[in-house]
Amino acid sequence: MHLDALLIVAIGLALVHFGFPLAYYCYLKRWLNKPWDVKRDPGYKPRVSIIVPTYNEAGLVEAKLDDLARQDYPRELLEVIVVDSASTDGTPEKVEEWARRNPGLKLSIVREPVRRGKAFALNNALKHATGDVVVITDVDARWGSANTLSNAISWLGDPSVGAVTCLKKPAGRGVAGVEEGYREFYNVVRLAESKAHSTPVFHGELATFRKSLLEELGGFPTSIGADDSHTATMIALRGYRSIAVDNAWCVESVPREGYHKWRVRRAQHLVQHFATTLRHLTKASSGLRGVLLPETHLHLFNPWILAVTTTILLYLAIKGSLTTLTLLALGTMLLAYRPYRTWITTQLYLVIAAIRNLWTREIAWSKQEK
Repeated sequence: MHLDALLIVAIGLALVHFGFPLAYYCYLKRWLNKPWDVKRDPGYKPRVSIIVPTYNEAGLVEAKLDDLARQDYPRELLEVIVVDSASTDGTPEKVEEWARRNPGLKLSIVREPVRRGKAFALNNALKHATGDVVVITDVDARWGSANTLSNAISWLGDPSVGAVTCLKKPAGRGVAGVEEGYREFYNVVRLAESKAHSTPVFHGELATFRKSLLEELGGFPTSIGADDSHTATMIALRGYRSIAVDNAWCVESVPREGYHKWRVRRAQHLVQHFATTLRHLTKASSGLRGVLLPETHLHLFNPWILAVTTTILLYLAIKGSLTTLTLLALGTMLLAYRPYRTWITTQLYLVIAAIRNLWTREIAWSKQEK
């Protein structure tokens, strides 16, 4: 192919890569300022089981339990189940000590002899849950206020809603402010998708499900990492709404070390989730399909369009194309602009994640210190 034709192909691919998410974002912004078509009920108070999976969390678990204990949800309707996956640092003993000091909160601990991954732990805990609603939450997450749980549960007062998750803020900016920029952008996306129908990405900091729907699904999926997001999407495919709401915020800890590994692992789980969801797209309602199709493209295909574009441009630069060198220099300078830097970094994580999934799915991963 002639070099000029290759350049035209590269420019066309770049326009597709950047134009598609921009068009989707503009479409979603139309939904952002629309009122909710879900009727939340602040008086809705079902029995709730909060599941906290742990693995070597001795330094964090007591603060997490304190966070749950300050919630204003009625104590007689609340239970906390800590499921520990063979910790070696005394995490279960820390939980038992906390429970002795705080007898007002019903708390039980499920000990797993072997660590097999988060979804296995959640399904073990689910066997012991007595609530009508199941909430999962990570140890390293903090709920934004004393009414975070009540606010999230209130949306389940509408029978059309099957699952609810939070919006979240990072406790740190991440490398070069990437995590902060990433969350600012994706909170808008998650909220707008929820108003349109449902969001296919849930957050482990606070994910709320009707227990009856979890039982219909046979619990959380154990073959992929994004157990919360995939479960929420399967609930939406059953005709319910799976939504992220703007009155339930959580703060997420960001690793002090191993940030990039942490982001790649999360990207791996999302790639697994959307690849698994592909075969279910024909079952989606029109409203849900309008979210799932673009999100599937953005996670599975769009990053590779950028990779191919970059490869072509580098080839043309090696061949001495001044136009290509100018475009590459412009793209490099734009990295100083945080939204662009955040986007490019996210695409890189998704490409690396897709490749890494070929030999490991990171179902039970090594921990990063936070």
